[in-house]
Amino acid sequence: MSSPSHKPLVYIISAPSGSGKSTLVNELLKSVSDLEFSISYTTRAPRGSETNGRQYYFVSRPEFEKMIRHGDFLEYAEVFGNYYGTARRFLEEAEQHGRDLLLDIDVQGAAQIQQKLPNATSIFILPPNRKTLEERLRKRSEDREEVIQRRLITASREIENYDRYNYILVNDRLEDSIEILQAIVRAERLLRLGRPLSSEELKIVALADHCRLSNVGQRLKPILASFGTPAVPGGINPR
Repeated sequence: MSSPSHKPLVYIISAPSGSGKSTLVNELLKSVSDLEFSISYTTRAPRGSETNGRQYYFVSRPEFEKMIRHGDFLEYAEVFGNYYGTARRFLEEAEQHGRDLLLDIDVQGAAQIQQKLPNATSIFILPPNRKTLEERLRKRSEDREEVIQRRLITASREIENYDRYNYILVNDRLEDSIEILQAIVRAERLLRLGRPLSSEELKIVALADHCRLSNVGQRLKPILASFGTPAVPGGINPR
């Protein structure tokens, strides 16, 4: 658990669109205390029941570009013709409140954060294979066919960056994925304590370690192959 005297732990979560990331993040926030969620700013229009300040802060393009000029973003990127960005103030507020910070951002944004905050813990969520991802995108039924195809192409490009992340979580069974994501967040907190861990705490760390990049090589091969992405031999440490 964080305290005001400590720098917040920062968790980066990235995933291709349709991988179930939003569901996992929502479940994580319900079950893990002292974790603040950074709500991204975007210039895209709200979808469905989305409301300002809940899923995103919806702003105009000129307003977003003004924030860029003022240095208000930890990271930002343009995706599918719209800006998305993480405001610097969320990190400052997490530190003031003695809480940790969760960032739900794409691969471009994650790379920027990793440069500025090299100690951040990064987690990449993968679908079990390309076919499952396509099925999930179609079930959402909010996108035209051309948009679905574009998202699949983008997913393949994003997945090429998997080896830049500390942890790889394959979202096959939702209940298992929720448990593993919780374990990763808690394990990083436990490892920061610098004290001997109890048997229960060691189990949490072991569950998280199972998803470390260096430990997932064989499990990833068929998933990466379904997207046409070559696996890094033996797994490597994040760049």
